[in-house]
Amino acid sequence: MDSDNSQKALFESVHFGKKSLNNRFVMAPMTRNRSPEGVPGDDVARYYRSRAEGGVGLIITEGTYVNHPVANGYPNVPAFHGEAALAGWKKVVDEVHAAGGLIIPQIWHCGKERMPGNWPNPELPNAGPMDIEVDGVLVTKAMDQQDIDAAVQAFAQAAADAERLGFDGVEIHGAHGYLIDQFLWEGTNQRTDGYGGSIENRTRFAVELVSAIRAAVSADFPVVFRFSQWKLGDYDARLAHNPDELARVLKPLADAGVDYFHASTRRMWEPEFEGYPYNLATWTKQVTGKPVITVGSVGLDKEFRVGHFTREENPDAKSKVDLRQLEQGVQAGLYDLVAVGRAILADPQWTNKVRDNRLDEITHFDTRALDELVS
Repeated sequence: MDSDNSQKALFESVHFGKKSLNNRFVMAPMTRNRSPEGVPGDDVARYYRSRAEGGVGLIITEGTYVNHPVANGYPNVPAFHGEAALAGWKKVVDEVHAAGGLIIPQIWHCGKERMPGNWPNPELPNAGPMDIEVDGVLVTKAMDQQDIDAAVQAFAQAAADAERLGFDGVEIHGAHGYLIDQFLWEGTNQRTDGYGGSIENRTRFAVELVSAIRAAVSADFPVVFRFSQWKLGDYDARLAHNPDELARVLKPLADAGVDYFHASTRRMWEPEFEGYPYNLATWTKQVTGKPVITVGSVGLDKEFRVGHFTREENPDAKSKVDLRQLEQGVQAGLYDLVAVGRAILADPQWTNKVRDNRLDEITHFDTRALDELVS
């Protein structure tokens, strides 16, 4: 391994909107459930500051729910609306900036994946593309035009608030089977109106949402769109079965104003389509012409599984950093940024240790990384 060569590619600065990232590493968004009643506290601010001090080029926050009655899916996840929650996020931004880092929030609506009866409106059914009944009870209500417009406006307001608070951009959570992804994927969108049917129709909700966000923020405020093929309950799901279908999903989003795509995979080194060598991020760059973030089990010897975070499966994984592969991908223009999740949970200094070639000092990932917010 040539550490100088690795540093040359991975630790070059790169423009991000009107600012520059110190390196190509990104802290991936990871839900932590540490914000009671949706308000991130001082411990959350310390948590993000510690990762900025650890040298990561860009931090993407955990999912933060927008101002829609049933956007929040789980207990103790943070809101991105309301005076108290936004004041908490302002502290986070200030702490990260004081440590020399850049940070963007991930804005989120859980759709049908919301836990029924979740706070703050337990009496309301979930919202999604289609009605869903369980034992004769409506648990998810199909969104009508008024519902869709309200959700679009909620995302636009969250993005505007992010810029006002001093964040360095915003990421739209369009992945993993949550609301936006539910419209994109034919498996969860069987609508017969203008939001269902063809790929173009299924993309319409996301396009309207991106357009509204683009209109609500400055032209040089980066808008990132995270998407995935896999869903929480289906690792084999596919939005697109080939590069042409992927282009039909993503090019309208690029045209609507997405600046970066964040292509979420569980194993970033694997080809996405049979017969082609590229991973999902590289194909995304090919079909949109936009810069991309690649992600998927970087830095560990065990691929990501949802069960690691729910404790249904043993989460323990050893550090495994393949700088040569990452460096070659950046140098070849296959992807622009590399997101790291669990490895940075386990070791806030992960990026600095990689930079300094102290790979044998990196802390392995285990249950402590899930149990502790600040380490």
